[in-house]
Amino acid sequence: MRYGNDDHVYELLDEWAELPDVDSFVDVGRVCIDEDDILVLNRSERPVLKFDAAGRFLDSWGEGCFSGRPHGMGIGPEGEVYCTDDGNHTVRTFTPDGDHRLTLGTENDPSETGHRHSDDVFERIASIDRAAGPFNGPTGVTVPDSGEIFVSDGYGNASVHVFGPDGELRRSWGAPGAGPGEFRLPHSIHHDDAGRIWVTDRENSRIQRFDPDGRFLGEWTDLIRPTDVAIDGETVYVAELCRRVSVFTTDGDLLARWGNEADPEDPLFVAPHAVAVDSVGDLYVGETSYAYTGIDRGVRTLQKFRRV
Repeated sequence: MRYGNDDHVYELLDEWAELPDVDSFVDVGRVCIDEDDILVLNRSERPVLKFDAAGRFLDSWGEGCFSGRPHGMGIGPEGEVYCTDDGNHTVRTFTPDGDHRLTLGTENDPSETGHRHSDDVFERIASIDRAAGPFNGPTGVTVPDSGEIFVSDGYGNASVHVFGPDGELRRSWGAPGAGPGEFRLPHSIHHDDAGRIWVTDRENSRIQRFDPDGRFLGEWTDLIRPTDVAIDGETVYVAELCRRVSVFTTDGDLLARWGNEADPEDPLFVAPHAVAVDSVGDLYVGETSYAYTGIDRGVRTLQKFRRV
């Protein structure tokens, strides 16, 4: 089956990944590409799984380092791997081989924002009445060539925090709300080649862009609950929780979009949560279908779309 249109047409490679001794990813927090190897932060017994582009299993690590809620991941300029855990309110740094090096935040000690747990996500977000320091449910992390560590702090906070390479907090920005520089669940964070910082502001159904000091540069609103972004030169790929993937230019022009019209008995997507693109333009879309709906999609929790 093919999806997309014009110059962005993709073929689904069904059950692409060869899982090791687990039968499901359970949920996929984030997917990163490391020299065309695919790193998958997931909620199985093997928190970080590594595959080659053909889906062959290469390695795994991270056992004992996470709560049941690993969420975001980024790769630094030297190949180091950064992972957020919204369950224990930390960000951890690992070597490319998975050796733990640094922890940001205090485990199981969230900052005070007024956040109250509820089974209703909108009630949880509405309970956040102020921004605070790191962390309360950190969601995403990105590390540009400067070595600064940018963290979106979203499930119980409404902030972006920036750390130096030594782990010292340098600055923060954000507040609860819908205005420029305000957030209702900053869900993932990324940087582009121009140094701009992109934040998916999920419950405001937009992406906000900033300079590295937090100055607001603009927003995109042709989205429904965006969860993740992948930036490849002048092309931007967006995963949206409304069961679709969208492709834009960096100026915000829509190039392709698919999903959410699928057969409800066998949907293409249930809860897109992560998107990544490799060097040949193939896409990887990970989902949190189990957390969102109680549906375990097994190996289909991560799907690969080969660019045609």
